[in-house]
Amino acid sequence: MDTKLIIEFLVVLAAIAIGARKSGVALGLWGGVGLFLLVVVFGVKPTSPPIDVMLIILAVIMAASVMEAAGGIDYLVRVAERLIRSNPKQVTIIAPLVTWTFTFLAGTGHIVYPLLPVIHEVARKAGIRPERPMAIATIASQQGITGSPVSAATAAMIGLFAEHGMNGWGLAQILMISVPSTLIGVLFAAVLQTKVGKELIDDPEYRALVASGAIEPVDGAAAARPDLPNSAKYSAWIFLVGVAVVVLTGLFPQFRIPIGGKEAMGMPIVIEIVMMSIAAILMILFDVKADLVPRTATCRAGLVALVGIFGLAWLGDTFIAGNKEIIVGQLSSMATAAPWTFSFGLFFASVLLYSQAATARALMPLGVTLGIAPAALIAMFPAVNGYFFIPTYGTLIAAINFDRCGTTRIGRFVLNHSFMLPGLISTAAAVAVGLLIAHLI
Repeated sequence: MDTKLIIEFLVVLAAIAIGARKSGVALGLWGGVGLFLLVVVFGVKPTSPPIDVMLIILAVIMAASVMEAAGGIDYLVRVAERLIRSNPKQVTIIAPLVTWTFTFLAGTGHIVYPLLPVIHEVARKAGIRPERPMAIATIASQQGITGSPVSAATAAMIGLFAEHGMNGWGLAQILMISVPSTLIGVLFAAVLQTKVGKELIDDPEYRALVASGAIEPVDGAAAARPDLPNSAKYSAWIFLVGVAVVVLTGLFPQFRIPIGGKEAMGMPIVIEIVMMSIAAILMILFDVKADLVPRTATCRAGLVALVGIFGLAWLGDTFIAGNKEIIVGQLSSMATAAPWTFSFGLFFASVLLYSQAATARALMPLGVTLGIAPAALIAMFPAVNGYFFIPTYGTLIAAINFDRCGTTRIGRFVLNHSFMLPGLISTAAAVAVGLLIAHLI
């Protein structure tokens, strides 16, 4: 293998490692440092930054952030709580379905944070080992990202097909494959998760906590909370109408033809127009103060994702484009013989990048170059959910901390943690089901 390529690859890995250690926006900023070194030191020609993807993400972030400022996120969380509490004995099945659905609707897996203590409380009161629903619910909240029409990762896929002139492949085709595949993958993992670990009453660590008085008695109702304003419910529904419009225009291209026009607008433009309009409508209808929007958790998390994609995806694009002949030459025979093996590259790249969108934007163009069919690339899309492999992601740490019974944990050998089994099973099952659907269509 070419020595220059190896050194450049080490620069990419070093930039990612330093950024990951600092976390947050540092991951994207250090991607910029890696890009600087590739261009200045190694003479690699930089590619264009992923502008379309970033604009889609920015538009969605604005709509979701205004909805949060109006109380819409709180309303969605309370709806989710009612669903989870509706059948406590089946919390291991219901909780991941709820977190997947709400991620699908909101486009972010961070909605799982306020649901984690609810899942823990319901599981413990039902005598169910909290690790079971908490681990799979956390995994499901990320799997939903690769099935959501308004997530940054899906935006990356839409942008990819648009950039390569694949007009027959867009949101409709992505949802046709990724929605059923990720949902089936989550369900399959959830069923298996019902048998994981000892029963709560038989867990020695839990029994020791109860005996020491470190955990309060199980009985007691959920704490009462003040009613939400009407703006909370209505802002959530208006946001979901915007999501529905995006899905419908993706499914029916004729809705994207402007009055007097002959050709349908591209989905990136449609998503940007719809979501920015929804944000403005919400601000007017519910008198949302403009200075509150940047302070929301959704806006802050979205900014981190935006910077990450800007730096990391640009770095990955530049590295692959600068070494395309060597990389394609090494991988083409493998991808031709067994295209599904490309999913391993997506998975392990996502372990390093900690971003489904950045992984898709950095590596999916390579899949196109290798000649992998668009349907197969969509089928392998859920493989970008490898963030759980090393248990340092925010939602994983939160689940561990919210489990006061101590059943959700990081093992002695680090990788033998509570999220490994449901993560691997749901991801592998989603890719397998996706490839089957891709084959059928």
